[in-house]
Amino acid sequence: MTTSLICILISIVVYLAVVLFVGFRYAKKNESASDFYLGGRKLGPLVTAMSAEASDMSSYLLMGLPGLAYLSGVADVGWTVIGLAVGTYVNWLLVAKRLRRYTQVTNSFTLPQFFSNRYRDKKYILSTIAALIIIIFFVPYTASGFAACGKLFGTLFGADYMVAMIISAIVIVGYTAAGGFLAASTTDFIQSIIMTFALVFVLIFATVNAGGAGVVLDNAKALPGYLSLTSTYVADTGTASPYTFLTIISTCAWGLGYFGMPHILLRFMAIEDENKLKLSRRVASVWVVIAMGIAVMIGVVGKSLTDAGLIAELSGSNTETIIIQIANFLSSFGVVPALIAGVVLAGILASTMSTADSQLLAASSSVSQNILQEAFHMQLSKRTSMLAARLTVVVIAILGVFIARDPNSSIFGIVSFAWAGFGAAFGPVVLFSLFWKRTTFAGALAGMVSGGAMVFIWKYLVAPMGGVFAIYELLPAFLIGTVALVLVSLCTKAPAEEIQREFEAINTKAV
Repeated sequence: MTTSLICILISIVVYLAVVLFVGFRYAKKNESASDFYLGGRKLGPLVTAMSAEASDMSSYLLMGLPGLAYLSGVADVGWTVIGLAVGTYVNWLLVAKRLRRYTQVTNSFTLPQFFSNRYRDKKYILSTIAALIIIIFFVPYTASGFAACGKLFGTLFGADYMVAMIISAIVIVGYTAAGGFLAASTTDFIQSIIMTFALVFVLIFATVNAGGAGVVLDNAKALPGYLSLTSTYVADTGTASPYTFLTIISTCAWGLGYFGMPHILLRFMAIEDENKLKLSRRVASVWVVIAMGIAVMIGVVGKSLTDAGLIAELSGSNTETIIIQIANFLSSFGVVPALIAGVVLAGILASTMSTADSQLLAASSSVSQNILQEAFHMQLSKRTSMLAARLTVVVIAILGVFIARDPNSSIFGIVSFAWAGFGAAFGPVVLFSLFWKRTTFAGALAGMVSGGAMVFIWKYLVAPMGGVFAIYELLPAFLIGTVALVLVSLCTKAPAEEIQREFEAINTKAV
């Protein structure tokens, strides 16, 4: 192994040791399942903001977005970023405070539990179905994170993809299963700092070595449609392809996904003081815009580095390794640059791990709390409940590794499908539960089931027809879920007075 690779490995090992230390440090603070899954609602505003966005900005921030920009220019990735930025802000603005207050009043510490408690669902039908949806979509979502780790170590050290992925999974499971929500949130905060450093440093370094901003811009302009928001660059033919209005609307629909993301909504539920959510919203929104903007620019600059012969030409899913290639190039400049390259690559691990840990927690809570204890009525002691939660984390991680075993799988593709699933299944239910008093149990159930099912129906049955049907499945599925919720709610008996009074009290105070 060369000196540069040794330096990179040192930086990564130090980073992994830190997150493991944090995990085991918080292990003793988990006295109940509520502590394990929600941290006792003790998060400060900065940790709330940055852990929410770090858990949101998974490996697609440092791999998916730059890779897509490198491959096809700014249109596809640009409209995605716009949708995500708007969705982030609106989610914090509309959902955060109401959800925090509502879940505290209903004594809910998981999203499925909130659905059942909100509608007085004594049979836990809503929470059970929500838990199953979380498992269905979070397992492949987690798999995308493991795939990113496998690609990272495989590209850098020539390590076997499966071995690298398994080792990464063990570390993530280690600190998550030990420390729970507080560990995940604290490490997410640390990871957001590392991700920020990685993005800024890589952009500056790559731009300078590509010949400066002017050279990068000229190179991008020479590629048909590369810098356009109304057309996209087709690498195989070297031509531009139109980016239609319908495609733009479909791509911006990524923003709808935020209203149904369990691992992000959990951060709203966990803040210590709801009055500090305004600060959290500002910090989170600004960071997201800057981080995604830089990620897109890195893809554009990376294309210039390739054209200058400084890094190899990338194609297909390999474009998602562009930051890895730049870091590898950086490491050739000496010991200190190699150590910095290691920190940059730790940023990729950070983006992956900060999402995977949150997903594992949300999925494990669905199994141990919402299915075992609520649906199956298993009476578990605090100790047994904690053990069940930790074992569930391990099992879900194993399933994730199995799904991600193909090294050619696209991280962006896996994330987009899971994102659509949560956005369509939970988004309408969350919004109407918080803002429409007339929403009924049957309406919530119809919206959840129809939205989640339509994601599969549209992607695998409708979208292949092409034409106007070839749009991102989140948009039609979200609309179908919304329509189903409204129609069924209007056709069924209004909620009990107790539920309506609770709704009115919460919304009056949360405004």
